[in-house]
Amino acid sequence: MNEIRPDSRRRPTTQVADGLPRIKWSVEEFERLAGHGYFTEDDRIELIGGELVPMSPKGNRHETVRGELGLWLSRNIPEDTKVYIETGWRADTANYLEPDIIVFPASVNLAALPGAHVVLIIEVAHSSLRYDLDRKAKIYAGLGVREYWVVDANTLQTRVHLEPAGEGYGKVSDHQKDEMLTPALLPALAVSLGALKLG
Repeated sequence: MNEIRPDSRRRPTTQVADGLPRIKWSVEEFERLAGHGYFTEDDRIELIGGELVPMSPKGNRHETVRGELGLWLSRNIPEDTKVYIETGWRADTANYLEPDIIVFPASVNLAALPGAHVVLIIEVAHSSLRYDLDRKAKIYAGLGVREYWVVDANTLQTRVHLEPAGEGYGKVSDHQKDEMLTPALLPALAVSLGALKLG
């Protein structure tokens, strides 16, 4: 996903001082707003911990890396597993997220997918590297996502997060673009990002 930052072409945002109360939204309320046309096609918004969070536009490099990695995973995914690209995931009643790539068992419906059943989430970071490595890692760990990768779109270096525990991961490791990345729960999907056709 992309970094939180103001964009003059988008709806204005505010920055609330710490400690002030805020209205907490549920996924149901968020979807009701969207259904009534409150958000435009240009609005990229996630619901994180009950707060509406605008996300910045994606750059070409982000789209290329996410697209090629998504294609490779889709072509090599086992039949009993699904891979969705930038889909809306209603993780619980307070979190609506749009991970770049989410991998989960085919036997589980995305609409009822708990974090603990997710096989792998991948975020491709262009301008959002710090956010994806910090805040997003805490969110996914808190939801029980067992494996989370953050791919730096510029260098293809990947940080792999394993063993979710509360607001963080117990095991974190960095990998260079030519190393094989092997999902812990799906070793058949071992991939080297350096081998992808990224132009």
